Amino acid sequence: MSTLENKRIAVIGQGYVGLPLALEFAKHFPVCGFDINLNRVEELNRGEDSTLEADTNLIKSLLKTDFSSVGIRFSSDINQIKDFNVFIVTVPTPIDEFKAPDLTPLRKASKALADVLKKGDLVIYESTVYPGCTEEVCVPVLEKNSGLTFNKDFFVGYSPERINPGDKLRPLTKIKKVTSGSTPEIAEVVDQLYQTIIEAGTHRAPSLKVAEASKAIENAQRDVNISFVNELALIFDKVGIDTTDVIEAAATKWNFLSYKPGLVGGHCIGVDPYYLAHKAESLGYHPQVILSGRRVNDQMGMFVANKVIKLMIDKGLPIKNSRALVLGITFKENCPDIRNSKAIDVVRELKGFGLNVDVFDPWASASEVQHEYDLSLTPEVNISDYMAVVLVVSHDKFLNMNFASMNREKTVLFDVKSTLNRELVDGRL
Repeated sequence: MSTLENKRIAVIGQGYVGLPLALEFAKHFPVCGFDINLNRVEELNRGEDSTLEADTNLIKSLLKTDFSSVGIRFSSDINQIKDFNVFIVTVPTPIDEFKAPDLTPLRKASKALADVLKKGDLVIYESTVYPGCTEEVCVPVLEKNSGLTFNKDFFVGYSPERINPGDKLRPLTKIKKVTSGSTPEIAEVVDQLYQTIIEAGTHRAPSLKVAEASKAIENAQRDVNISFVNELALIFDKVGIDTTDVIEAAATKWNFLSYKPGLVGGHCIGVDPYYLAHKAESLGYHPQVILSGRRVNDQMGMFVANKVIKLMIDKGLPIKNSRALVLGITFKENCPDIRNSKAIDVVRELKGFGLNVDVFDPWASASEVQHEYDLSLTPEVNISDYMAVVLVVSHDKFLNMNFASMNREKTVLFDVKSTLNRELVDGRL
């Protein structure tokens, strides 16, 4: 008998991670896409997706009116998933104002699941955490609120998400998946489960902690590498040479890793290192490299804004009440995701100098930006109306703008992404 027979899967959280996962599983199993946001549930049940991560035709083709067969239905009613036996948790794991892990969504999701947890059920966590979090935080919540015993009545797996929002070349199925389970037998079940949808294959980690740590270091490594080139950008700015020129020259050696400087935001790279640092500090070790990299990357928005102001002064342009335009508020190009965007650091710093700052981003939801950052997006812009224009996100639409029409004597153009014709810009990272 197959270990996957009669599996009914509930995916908790229908955001950038949960929705693609739920849809892939819905091709093979009865699936409930669960989310506490009723508007999100209603949107998905209409076959729509505001995150733009899913093919709406695929959603509509998999939609069912109930959970009796292979396919998907979305719900915000916890009672709808009480007959399911596999629960996959994909809720956010942000940091708080003190850069400490905020496990509130994870605890709430675990507590809610405990109300429907039954003997033999499997809970798989995909949310990014520090090594040990699943067993130290989530499992006790499940046990306390369900009255069941871990690894006797119910079991746990961990398979870190590797979704790259906006990346259509490397979707969920094309990225190798790390899996793990709380017992060897459950590790096999979890691995087989993901093998049904992951074309790139799976890697079974020897423990939950190893799987958790693998995710944390993926993004911490990238963060540290980017912080190195960001520090180079700070140094080369003082030297008076272009960082991109230096990187291109160095990249002619076969073993040089060619990273680019920039703003490091988003739901993973700018957050996950703090989870790893939190665990290290709880064990009495103060991480040096990880936190130094975070300090460098967190100051880049301030550096960009200061460079813009200096360039304006060099041109004899007034600062107080001058109009500035920031192009882009999402954390990456051609994607509506605004989570932990560092573009807001540039905006706030420029406002701190007394500039009147407009923000234009056709990819972002104006209501989400207002809610998240207390910032009103400008619906349309004419770049010639501004004394400073800062390209923060290289959306395709921005790259097609006529920057050559700008009055070079009366406008500063700063290219954070180093994607524009360098003859048109006054500064870049």
